[in-house]
Amino acid sequence: MEAFLFQVFSGLATGCVYALIALALVMVHKSSKLANFAQAEIATFSTFIAWACMTAGASYAVSAALTLLSSFAIGYAINALLLQRLQDRRTPEISVLMVLVGLLMLFHSLSGSLFGYKVQTFPSPLPKVSYLGGLVTAHQLGIYGVTAAIMLALYLFFSHTDIGLKMRAAAASPDSARLTGISVRHMASLGWGIATVIGAIAGMMIAPILYLDPLMMTSMLIYGFTAALLGGIDHPKGAIVGGLLVGVGENLLGAYVIGTELKLTVANLLIIGILLFRPAGIFGKPGVSRV
Repeated sequence: MEAFLFQVFSGLATGCVYALIALALVMVHKSSKLANFAQAEIATFSTFIAWACMTAGASYAVSAALTLLSSFAIGYAINALLLQRLQDRRTPEISVLMVLVGLLMLFHSLSGSLFGYKVQTFPSPLPKVSYLGGLVTAHQLGIYGVTAAIMLALYLFFSHTDIGLKMRAAAASPDSARLTGISVRHMASLGWGIATVIGAIAGMMIAPILYLDPLMMTSMLIYGFTAALLGGIDHPKGAIVGGLLVGVGENLLGAYVIGTELKLTVANLLIIGILLFRPAGIFGKPGVSRV
């Protein structure tokens, strides 16, 4: 029973990270109708920024603050200076997707060239202690708490602030939002900025558990997409639920059924299955189109 609970608690921690990656993907899709293939690599690059700041002598809090600010600027600039211009020119969707793949390669290369390909350790801000007889660590509890805080903050932001309500309006009906004077371009760029910040937080949370190198988040993108599609690509709540289900399910399957070597394969098969049988996800509604 203890081994089972250990896998559940560990799966919840990794599931929270998957959920945040999925949440970032959902925010980008809602704001600009794009699949951000570069999400994980940008998150890795942001985590390296935090590591570089701490290596230079800055505290964890200062490093995290600088990282989140720079991450927001990166995300905002990518949409405002690049992607929005491509969409304004009615660039074919496949070309825009290839640009996103190019951004994936760009940020991967930047992480390696600027910070090196050597595996680095990334500190946790919490003490190395465990609870419940070693079933859960302080860092894992911190991951649970940070994820819950982000969910609450986003709920309050999008439900009770003027900017949040404008972002929802711009995502739901861009043409109607423009008629009311809302800058859809600015709202979409804000969505990218917030999504990049969420990805950076996910990177800083998982780095102490795994390691830090340019490949750290590569597989996380697959799990993030799996979680987003499972919950519903346009549903933030679904991203959280999907991430937790994928995290716990992956751990239990890896421990008791398929072994750790096939976990990523199962995630890929799950993506195919969702797209075939439930493309709208758990919380989504099947789309209807006129023919």
